[in-house]
Amino acid sequence: MQAVTVYPPTHPIRASIQLAASKSESNRALIINALTHFQGQLENISAARDSQTMMHLLQSADSIADVLDAGTTMRFLTAFFAITGQHKTMTGTPRMCERPIGILVDALRTLGARIEYQGHEGYPPLSLEGFTYSGNNHIKIRGDVSSQYISALLMIAPTLPDGIVLELTGDIGSRPYIKMTLQQMAAFGITFNADWISKTIKVASQPYIPAHYQIESDWSGASYWYSVVALAEDAEVELLGLKENSLQGDSAIVQIMENMGVKSIFTKNGVLLTKIPTQKAFCWDFTDCPDLTQTVAACAVAKGVTVTMTGIESLKIKETDRVAALQAELPKIGGELVEIAACLEYVVSAVGNRQSTIGNEPSELETQTARAAMSELTTLNSIETYDDHRMAMAFAPVGMLLPIEIIEPNVVAKSYPSFWDDLKKVTKISFK
Repeated sequence: MQAVTVYPPTHPIRASIQLAASKSESNRALIINALTHFQGQLENISAARDSQTMMHLLQSADSIADVLDAGTTMRFLTAFFAITGQHKTMTGTPRMCERPIGILVDALRTLGARIEYQGHEGYPPLSLEGFTYSGNNHIKIRGDVSSQYISALLMIAPTLPDGIVLELTGDIGSRPYIKMTLQQMAAFGITFNADWISKTIKVASQPYIPAHYQIESDWSGASYWYSVVALAEDAEVELLGLKENSLQGDSAIVQIMENMGVKSIFTKNGVLLTKIPTQKAFCWDFTDCPDLTQTVAACAVAKGVTVTMTGIESLKIKETDRVAALQAELPKIGGELVEIAACLEYVVSAVGNRQSTIGNEPSELETQTARAAMSELTTLNSIETYDDHRMAMAFAPVGMLLPIEIIEPNVVAKSYPSFWDDLKKVTKISFK
């Protein structure tokens, strides 16, 4: 497919959606199970390309491990292959080889891994050339760059002769993902001591115990359906396979979307989304859930809601520079993302509609005005995706208000391969 066009629904939306499995949980479970010598039993492994790539590479004897565009797969497998003494060349797409990995490589070298850069210092591709334990298990690592570095080190920690003492410096970003890693390790018998005040995590040397592990549905994937309900005039959607007490940081979408007009009611099967009044403006710190930023930004512009965003600086080193991508694409739907404090604070809003940071429910007139402004964008708006799955899925729900074209829609295969099939259940979409 070269493009998908999403059209506004012609009838009230009533649907139950079986969400894709969590890519984040799957990737961690695959590494942990590999450290049990594949003796555990994993259920509901994600069909996302990242997870399937991880599964393939874990079982491959090939000397070259090509992770494609999967950042998590690159980081987790680099730690796994290094500590297990495997000789591998770690590589990926051109964009993957522009994403930094030096902090993780430095930590692995401290432990005793022999790793060389094949190109630019601090970036893939890498040559893994074996492992001899250094006797040094105390690692200092920045907590504000990528939680994936930290998770990669934690998962291999129990296999080391002395475990690991991990000291996190600076602010800690995406903390729920670190906690997810620790809880999944605990499901396979690992004990740990995490002191969030001193920012120290201790994991002793100990064996992983094979376990039967059920992977939850994906809260990141759920976020796009929250946008569908928020933007559709009449919608009620049940998302199946989600848990109220989730390990996933992106379950924060429940609280975020209460400001955007969506109420969550947990059921025995998942969560039911219904419409409630919307706030004019609100603030949110995305430090623990940066992958929700694009979804919230596109939805806020479409609804005429002003959102002050902090904690999104890590978006610049994702599949694309997501801040720049939003700044390029939001104007196509009448919005803007404005930097207020260098790399620290941004405001997303409809152009000329920046509110104070806290607001009450918009009046009926304001709601009608926002919808009228959207309807005036009569030209079919084509959204570039920049090889980024989240750009495609974040902007697709805008189609609840006006036709919108998503370029290169196959990028959704990275995390939610069935997204377009699921969206067809609630509205008309066409492919070309």
